[in-house]
Amino acid sequence: MDLCLVALLVFFGLATAGPQSAHAAESGEFDYYVLSLSWSPSYCARAGRKADPTQCKVAKPFRFVVHGLWPQNERGYPSSCRTRYREPGRGTVERMLDIMPSRGLIRHEWRKHGSCSGLEPDDYFALTRQAFEKIRIPAAFATTRDGGRVAPAAVETAFRLANPGLRDSAMAVTCEAGRLSEVRICLTRDLDFRSCRAVDRRGCRQRQINVPAPR
Repeated sequence: MDLCLVALLVFFGLATAGPQSAHAAESGEFDYYVLSLSWSPSYCARAGRKADPTQCKVAKPFRFVVHGLWPQNERGYPSSCRTRYREPGRGTVERMLDIMPSRGLIRHEWRKHGSCSGLEPDDYFALTRQAFEKIRIPAAFATTRDGGRVAPAAVETAFRLANPGLRDSAMAVTCEAGRLSEVRICLTRDLDFRSCRAVDRRGCRQRQINVPAPR
């Protein structure tokens, strides 16, 4: 395991299901956003031969990438909203691949979540990038070459310390098949940190989870 990650976890030593969805009556009607950051090595390990090669068969492995920016309500969330905007064009999709390395995912996220934002595709994905760039990935995760085991609470602590103003109640660490899956961070519509008890309550309940190494 990377020494920086070991040191961090020693010092500070979710099921993936989200809130129940409901179709929005009107695109743009929601309370806040959830920025979902996926630990790419976990996806690649889980998907195996079915993994998207754009994400998993690259010379420089991805670490945290954007799963999506999700409009959220205090209870539940809208999905697959009717919108007057067409799907994102090829140029929009290609520009997002450095932080969302899957063309299929980008289009899926627009249909399920972006359509509920009230924004046109270019603006929605520009906002997604802005949200991603707001978050400082803890150095241990940004640079680690090795994997290891970690408590979900330690992952939250690392993100909280790297991002002033971010509280434990404003995020959740999720897990799947015993692996770190995602870090979900709640943001206002202006992209300020905010508490989100419904999301926080659905964090991973395992005491230790595996952090697969980037490969």
